[in-house]
Amino acid sequence: MIGANLLRGGCMKKSGLVVGVDVPWVTSWTDEPVIGVRPCSTVQGRPALVQMQNAGYGRPQYSKNHLVRKRRSILEMLCPMCGEPTTSNDRWTQVASLAPAGLLRRAGKASGLPREIEDKRVLLDAGSIAPLHKACVDRSLKYCPHLKADPNVNVMAFPARWAVLPLLIEAAPMIETATTAGVGGAVLVITFLQLVGITGRTDRDWRFRKTPPRVPERESGG
Repeated sequence: MIGANLLRGGCMKKSGLVVGVDVPWVTSWTDEPVIGVRPCSTVQGRPALVQMQNAGYGRPQYSKNHLVRKRRSILEMLCPMCGEPTTSNDRWTQVASLAPAGLLRRAGKASGLPREIEDKRVLLDAGSIAPLHKACVDRSLKYCPHLKADPNVNVMAFPARWAVLPLLIEAAPMIETATTAGVGGAVLVITFLQLVGITGRTDRDWRFRKTPPRVPERESGG
């Protein structure tokens, strides 16, 4: 199994940009190539897309998020901007959207949502973006040109309860695992994780609502 911090790059020069300050912690760098499908500790050993770990070397790829760090940010509630843990009283989203669970299910945007979450329950769909510290939200909104121009920015406090759902694609395994042994062709593997906050609100008229808006997958802060 591949641990979250075991695969290292090392072919490129160290950048003068500081990870977590000048560049979001989850941003991928050119010295961090994707190496394919492996069992990964971030998803309890299930097959997942993984890549080398060498943040700060080469050039930042602002339009690409690091697969492993992105999953860790959601599982460990790490701020995607600075990489430090967030606390229950300091978790904020920038481009998440509110929608009833039934509407997300109907639109196919919440596959694997626990059955105990009723359809009328209003959820905060954060996509694959973990909550940020308020200070990191303010900093990114001040300096990031993409966020400044984004009409979907709506800063909201993240709920105390949440659910994490795997985002899957079909891919060919590069090494055999207990899950893929004897399986020919493509298998379902995890790319990123979807985060939905569970609010205390309900919407009894959810059946009459339109399809929920798409949550941008571009990372906050860059």
